[in-house]
Amino acid sequence: MPTETWARLPDARRDAVLAAAEAEFAANGFSRGSLNVIARTAGVAKGSLFQYFDDKLDLFAHLSERAVARIGESMAQVDEQLDWAAGFFPAFTRLVDAWIDHFVDHPVDRTLSAAVFLEPDPDARSAARAIIDTELLAFFRPHVEAARAQGWLRPDADLDAMLAVMLLVLPHLALAPSFPELDPLLGLGGDDPHGAARRLIAVLESAFGA
Repeated sequence: MPTETWARLPDARRDAVLAAAEAEFAANGFSRGSLNVIARTAGVAKGSLFQYFDDKLDLFAHLSERAVARIGESMAQVDEQLDWAAGFFPAFTRLVDAWIDHFVDHPVDRTLSAAVFLEPDPDARSAARAIIDTELLAFFRPHVEAARAQGWLRPDADLDAMLAVMLLVLPHLALAPSFPELDPLLGLGGDDPHGAARRLIAVLESAFGA
């Protein structure tokens, strides 16, 4: 987590460091991302970065938290307009449409997500994934529990298995429309990523739907 020194910095200095770090990690991932480049771009000494964060991984985790917060705010606005009680899968489909559009329209969130999910360093990947998975589970678990209680899911539906599949599918849907090589079968990187996503949602509904 950021240090007390970071909290005392002027907003302009914090913004410069965050913008430089987001750009560097988005372009090169965690492993190849350079603190020297971040410091130079932000106009600070490299040693100052270690006054702001414990280490490179701490900075990367903080950027992941910020990205998750931005994405969560965007999805919360969509969620407010959905009637989950009228049908889980129609509401989930609309949310997935908004999810795909968010990452297409927000290149920083998309490239940072790619830096997380395609990152070879296990410590960096695990730290960022823990933040993302915690937020996704906190958002979706109440919805799937309510859906089972309301009869939209099978009474014997394994909710943990369903949520585990969603944790695999949602990052794929975030990236594949912009990285076609990730999806050789469904056409998520083509002209109709939403239609391709519906094929995956249909599999979920077939497996868990009432």
